[in-house]
Amino acid sequence: MPPSQFSSGDVIADRRADYARMLAEGGDFEAAAELIEQALEIVPGWAAGWFRLGEYREKGGLAAAAQAYRQVLVLEPSDVFGASLKLALLGAGSVPDRPPSRYVEGLFDDYAAKFDTALVEKLDYSVPGKLAALVAAYGPFSNVVDLGCGTGLFGAEIRDRAERLEGFDLSLNMLAKAREKDLYDHLGQADLSLSVEKSGLFSEGLGHGRADLVSAADVLMYLGSLETVFPLVTALLKPSGLFAFSVEDAGEDETFRLRDSLRYAHSELYVAALCARHGLTPVESENTVIRMDAGKPVRGILFLSRKAG
Repeated sequence: MPPSQFSSGDVIADRRADYARMLAEGGDFEAAAELIEQALEIVPGWAAGWFRLGEYREKGGLAAAAQAYRQVLVLEPSDVFGASLKLALLGAGSVPDRPPSRYVEGLFDDYAAKFDTALVEKLDYSVPGKLAALVAAYGPFSNVVDLGCGTGLFGAEIRDRAERLEGFDLSLNMLAKAREKDLYDHLGQADLSLSVEKSGLFSEGLGHGRADLVSAADVLMYLGSLETVFPLVTALLKPSGLFAFSVEDAGEDETFRLRDSLRYAHSELYVAALCARHGLTPVESENTVIRMDAGKPVRGILFLSRKAG
């Protein structure tokens, strides 16, 4: 949970929450849950506290974790904490087609300052370089649209092969970090879970059919269903334009599944079906390790597809 969202507004409740956190870090989840319950007696409307209670109960194998997550949704219907994802993993709710936009935005707003260091140095994140290598033979490009650009890791890889480079992200803090790097000709906020008209990708001067390369590096795992993404991509692409993207590999699953990491994995069959439905022909694909998670390699698939000419 982002620390900026964790103050209850009450000094005594916050103190008990701090003690609870220390106990949880030492593995005593039962005692941690008891302390958070005491804090919630003081501030019962504290959504972040209920979420932390759910986490302690879940990690400690205690009862009523789902009850705590449901209370979070009562207090915070926009689901900025991702309680609906937690309920799905517990088997206490259906798997959402996509995570709440407020949850994803908040996650990356709080992650922006340490994103590059955490992802590249600690998690051995390699998608931007591998995706850039996949498209290298097809450049240079007149206009590249980098979806979910983050702090600009893929932008740095493709800048010297793009006459114009646009970046879009849901997180304003990520966009601010990307702006500091002075890589992009245009940066804007966009939500890939929305329709073409509402996404934020199209406005005056930013029309349809403007890109000969659209990229989505390590983005689609935060979406689940990709039914909204492919119409956006085909609207952005010129005839014969390329779409380069990555997914976490769901193996033989027919579509997608939610992982314990709260990210989604997608199957190659599902991606291929979406490409075919939206007039995108496969060009290349690569199965590879895309990052580490809890010391274990996460396998993914890199795709390159082409819009009909």
